[in-house]
Amino acid sequence: MTNDPSAAKYEVRARITAEGVIDKPDVVGAVFGQTEGLLGDELDLRDLQKSGRIGRIEVEIDSRKGKSEGEIVIPSSLDQVETAILASGLETVDRIGPCRAKIEVISVDDIRITKRQKVVERAKEILARLQEESKGVGVDLTEAVRKAVQVEEITTYGSEHLPAGPNIDQADALIVVEGRSDVLNLLRCGIKNVIAVEGTSVPQTVKDLSRGKTVTAFTDGDRAGELILREMLQTMDLDFVARAPRGSEVEELTQKQLLKCLRNKIPINQYLEMSGFESTGATREPREERSEEGGGRPDRREERGPGGRRDERERERPLPPRAMPPAPAPAPSAPAAPLSPELQRYFDLLASVENASRTLVLGENDEVVAETPVKDMIETLSGLAVPAKTIVFDGIVSQRLLDVAQEKGIGLVVATRLGPIGKIPDQVRVYTKADIAPPAPAR
Repeated sequence: MTNDPSAAKYEVRARITAEGVIDKPDVVGAVFGQTEGLLGDELDLRDLQKSGRIGRIEVEIDSRKGKSEGEIVIPSSLDQVETAILASGLETVDRIGPCRAKIEVISVDDIRITKRQKVVERAKEILARLQEESKGVGVDLTEAVRKAVQVEEITTYGSEHLPAGPNIDQADALIVVEGRSDVLNLLRCGIKNVIAVEGTSVPQTVKDLSRGKTVTAFTDGDRAGELILREMLQTMDLDFVARAPRGSEVEELTQKQLLKCLRNKIPINQYLEMSGFESTGATREPREERSEEGGGRPDRREERGPGGRRDERERERPLPPRAMPPAPAPAPSAPAAPLSPELQRYFDLLASVENASRTLVLGENDEVVAETPVKDMIETLSGLAVPAKTIVFDGIVSQRLLDVAQEKGIGLVVATRLGPIGKIPDQVRVYTKADIAPPAPAR
């Protein structure tokens, strides 16, 4: 009678070595034969196997170059003491077939521990799935009801019937987005003081509504979003600018991403300095600065019809990006001045990685201590184990990069161009290609 392996409590494992070639039947016969009568009638292997207290003896043998090695496994449902005696009895076998041999017990494992671990792991999986399903049901129901209510809350505003939230008139602040889908996404996040321009031309309703309110322009992180933002800067009053991450749209942002973008909004004057073009809005700049761009145009342009606004917008379209009137800034602002040999070397390195999206991290002696793709730059700098003083990369300088550079004691950043920056640390100098190429002359 063979033993059901699932009923075994212990498993005896032993190693076999023999000075000759042997087979499985030789091993089994030697174990039964040489332990017969050795352990007493109660622990006779044949009787134990017949009664099902030990299972089938499994043997694996490999013979090479006239010698044999292998492993023997015996499942046991005896108690701990009897199993230990049985295991020690195996080591008395000193001959298998015609060959001298040795059996050494490797381990006696409690099978129940392994089964218990499997039970625990499987129970964890079942519980996790159950909790996730239960949680999902509640969230789905809540989210479905919330979305239904929020969609019902969307209204139309003004003579142009622009998509808007219900709190447009009552709120002191106003968020201006591009389209209806953007309004819906903000409503899902509980933001109700939002209106859409529905195109690249800012409607008169939005311009009128922006007077007397704190206005934030929230646009997509693509070229179209930039063009719409420029249109807003020229035709209406703005206080802050928020942009979706590069390549993303406001309508596809999660609630966490959307709220983060709004928290990181940039004051309009700071955005104008960073972006390199000026606003021609009616109330956000002193009149004399606006006259430099607009030739002393009166404020009545705000009251013109769509046709008049388009003609004037064409005349007011900014020239290629140029610097604001002189203002103190940590970054160098003299592109026409000749570069020092050191900076020239860094810009030569920048040219070597241009269009390759690569980052070079330089040490104290300007040796390259790390090279990585631009997308992995922040992670590489955060884990950098050696000192570094300069970063040269084919990309756009971000606030996150400057913060990491300051933490790592890196004093110089050389890149393709500067992105939206809140504050450049005093310890970090920033140079871009604008510092070696003077702006194109106005035509």
